Amino acid sequence: MEEPGIFSGIFAPIEYVMNVALTGLYSITEMFGMPSYGLAIILLTVLVKILVYPLTKKQFKSMKAMQRLQPEMKKLQEKYKKDPKVMQQKMMELYQKEDVNPMSGCLPMLIQMPILMGMYYTLFNLDYGGAAPSFMWLPSLSEPDPYYVLPLLAALTTFLPQKMMSTTTEQNPQMKIMMIIMPIFIGWISLSFPAGLVLYWVTMNVVQIVQQWWVNRQDDDKEVA
Repeated sequence: MEEPGIFSGIFAPIEYVMNVALTGLYSITEMFGMPSYGLAIILLTVLVKILVYPLTKKQFKSMKAMQRLQPEMKKLQEKYKKDPKVMQQKMMELYQKEDVNPMSGCLPMLIQMPILMGMYYTLFNLDYGGAAPSFMWLPSLSEPDPYYVLPLLAALTTFLPQKMMSTTTEQNPQMKIMMIIMPIFIGWISLSFPAGLVLYWVTMNVVQIVQQWWVNRQDDDKEVA
């Protein structure tokens, strides 16, 4: 299969590591008498998400902190809308007072991107060893899902994490639109992507939903205490 982008060479070292890890996990499934590249993809995705969990946790907490400040930020925007300079100054004062760094949620995401892209290229270019690798209802992980189950799950699991981090009262219109457009876009492009790649995306989202739920639960327990 051809490289899916001009940046594939940049992520080649990560792709190599991921490929070795995926092959190793496939060998483990063989040892247990159930050889499956689909299962190996799920296991590798879960392992990667566990390894980057500290970064993911920081990202969740930063997003939640910014969400908590939305009402105050909106008041400042309304009050100083005719004076952007003062508004920016007041915003910075609010961040300092609440000990919130608006950029802290971006750094973990940027650090995770090379890993995610390495995983993407690994699965896009994966050589399954000749025979079409079936998995559950999928006749081949190297071809699109003919029953559209994975694209539907990809759209749904893309929507849920956004919904978990959204607010029902202070969410701006642009974010509301993105919450709808992004899942639809992901589901649409998944129609033509190899099923193995979409399986990775769905698994990654499911693990993220669980991690997000866990972080929110810990924060809620602290507030109750």
